[in-house]
Amino acid sequence: MLNYVFMISVPAHSRLTLEFFFRYANRPRNSPVPTLLFWLYLLNAILLINHEIDSAFWKEWELFRLPGGIGGFLLLHFPLLFIVLYGLVLVTRQSPAGLIFSLVLSLAGIFAFSIHTWFLKKGRPQFDAPMSKFILTATLVVSVVQLIVTVCSVRM
Repeated sequence: MLNYVFMISVPAHSRLTLEFFFRYANRPRNSPVPTLLFWLYLLNAILLINHEIDSAFWKEWELFRLPGGIGGFLLLHFPLLFIVLYGLVLVTRQSPAGLIFSLVLSLAGIFAFSIHTWFLKKGRPQFDAPMSKFILTATLVVSVVQLIVTVCSVRM
């Protein structure tokens, strides 16, 4: 009954989102999916952070024409790393917002692979080293699996 009353009090276009958050926040905490999602998120975060370390070597700010050189590039990564790590905290707590962070991180990994593959096909030399390609490919694989697990967690 509480769920029904809760759903009536919100606009129709928000019902699906709010119903999901209400249902996810009250589900059992011993589900194996959040544990899997935690490890996928952590692995993807490690891969993306290593990619960003590799990006400093390849001077990615020049590739994307970002102002500020290495200083601007490093300043940009303070909030990015905070967001990635805070998302891991939310996934660990099985917060509904953790699923949003997981979705964003998995899409970021897919984007990183896609944009760098596009640059490589255009003949750009950045990220052409075997380890750079391995990190990007591993990021794609983990990101796709993480995306699937995240979407399946929404349906639970």
